[in-house]
Amino acid sequence: MNIQLSDHFDYKKLLRFTMPSIVMMIFTSIYGVVDGFFVSNFVGKTPFAAVNFIMPFLMILGAVGFMFGTGGSALIAITIDAGDRRRANRLFSLFVYVSAICGILIAVFGLVFIRPIASLLGAEGLLLDQCVSYGRILLLTLPALILEYEFLSYFSTAEKPQLGLAFTIAAGVTNMVLDALFVAVFHWGLTGAAAATALSQAVGGIAPLFYFCSPNTSILRLTKTKFDGKALLKACTNGSSELMSNISMSLVSMLYNVQLIRYAGEDGVAAYGVLMYVNFVFLAAFIGYSVGAAPVIGYHFGAANHGEMQNLLKKSIFIIGICSITMFCLAELLAQPFSVIFVGYDPDLMALTQKGFRIYSFSFLFAGIAIYGSSFFTALGNGLISALISFLRTLLFQTAAVLIFPLLWGIDGIWISIAAAELMAAAVTTLFLIKKRSKYHY
Repeated sequence: MNIQLSDHFDYKKLLRFTMPSIVMMIFTSIYGVVDGFFVSNFVGKTPFAAVNFIMPFLMILGAVGFMFGTGGSALIAITIDAGDRRRANRLFSLFVYVSAICGILIAVFGLVFIRPIASLLGAEGLLLDQCVSYGRILLLTLPALILEYEFLSYFSTAEKPQLGLAFTIAAGVTNMVLDALFVAVFHWGLTGAAAATALSQAVGGIAPLFYFCSPNTSILRLTKTKFDGKALLKACTNGSSELMSNISMSLVSMLYNVQLIRYAGEDGVAAYGVLMYVNFVFLAAFIGYSVGAAPVIGYHFGAANHGEMQNLLKKSIFIIGICSITMFCLAELLAQPFSVIFVGYDPDLMALTQKGFRIYSFSFLFAGIAIYGSSFFTALGNGLISALISFLRTLLFQTAAVLIFPLLWGIDGIWISIAAAELMAAAVTTLFLIKKRSKYHY
């Protein structure tokens, strides 16, 4: 059954429409998890710490894809609703071409500055060298990663979320198979893990280009375009919240690594890496749902279907609430087995990881509402509120907490700080949703 943006959405249809985006985001997040598993168990603790230390910097560079994807898809969905599909395709093509050019320029910047930045953050000696060698390989396919993030949104807007899911699964399977082959069989170490991830990103970002360049059954296609500065600015402004969110999360992760080096050394960074793998997957579910639902919200907002917007918001909050409780319970149950899987070879590191896991898991109770709220306001075209929610959640609250709480509770304060920041962000998001309901009629 083909689901269209104009449909009325019950729970079943809403989940069916957003599930491909959810799975796409989860598979994208699994890249780092698979790398971490093979590096930790087959290469060693210091290379494992290096992967987790440099990854936030790489994620910052790739965040442009989320900006063009979410901001552009909202504008494209509104244009489609207005009946101008030719302009929608021109806008789609413009956003893809510009983001690819940005990816090349950003990759060059990263290749030049990765060593001094890693050194500035506190990496030194062998840890620094391994951060640089791993990061430089991934920077070679950064333009493809940006496109992959972008297409996460565009496939939903094109009413082809299942096809987007297929491309993402292909990329994820490529990463898993090549990690096993390059690291476990060929013993290429950290270089092999980086090569596996780089090649999988190329599959996820470049393969969809061939689909959209060819005649296809979706409502979007890459065509000739012309520069439209106003539309480009609108897309960037509207998607600035997602850009801010991803950059802020990465900056905070870098700050966490600095604090962990100070309080627990490389073991702290390694333990944090295990927590982040679960965090990536769980939050990817929230992000995937939000990205998948955004075109539907944007369409019904453009069509002034206020009853359907109210229906979508109510059902989304219920779904996120159930998922939040489920994720918290799973995190508590998985603390011990995940610690064994990733760092079971080091008893002290395993104990540190398991303790941090049980404290950190409380953050999953609150994270979903702020993630969805930010995406919701982006779909309504209110990039300012969306960006403010993201800024408070991922930068201000977490930065303040991670700087203050360790002074009171040591390394436990680092784990507590995330949960506290997510709670405050959820409260702020709820206030915005209540305050703006009369304006947007949801």
